[in-house]
Amino acid sequence: MFVIGLTGGIGTGKTQVSDILASMGAAVINADQVGHEAYLPNTKTWHEIVAAFGRGVLSDSGEIDRKKLGGIVFSDPKHLKRLNSITHPRIFEMIKDRIGDLDREGSKLVVVEAALLIEADWTSLADKVWVVTSEEEDVVARLAARNQLSEDAIRARIASQMPQSERIRHADVIISNHGDLGQLRSRVQEAWQEEPRTRDART
Repeated sequence: MFVIGLTGGIGTGKTQVSDILASMGAAVINADQVGHEAYLPNTKTWHEIVAAFGRGVLSDSGEIDRKKLGGIVFSDPKHLKRLNSITHPRIFEMIKDRIGDLDREGSKLVVVEAALLIEADWTSLADKVWVVTSEEEDVVARLAARNQLSEDAIRARIASQMPQSERIRHADVIISNHGDLGQLRSRVQEAWQEEPRTRDART
């Protein structure tokens, strides 16, 4: 089995790239979806979050209210560090278990799509790290259309993340997302064909 760790900043097109790889036969694990499962009521992570931040972070239905939790953790770096210390190891183990399940099922190529792959120190899950890059102006245009955010709000989110230059330092493969979807598909296919172990995984 060959595992690609796919990451990139907000609005760079990670999901488009993972969708292209899925259409080419890869099994995709989305870290955001795994994270949502980790937050489900009465899971270990749920209990640890409630113990750390109080029942005030819960909705009336008992689920973790991410907006309430976000208001706490993003106002104090210590709280954010505490939350990450709870969630990141759990999500890592859940992803690792899913990779193992896919291996046992006979999957040859797996993509782990994770915005925090580098920041959360999850790169050990992957054989190679692919980083999707995009010009900031393109990211602003995408997010303005997709999320209806103001330009100032978008640029603030970009600035709060790991710089793209730092992500590139960790990259084995860089997928530049400029132009249309057809051009992006061509770049992904070229990277796929040039990686010897992905060729092995397809046989």
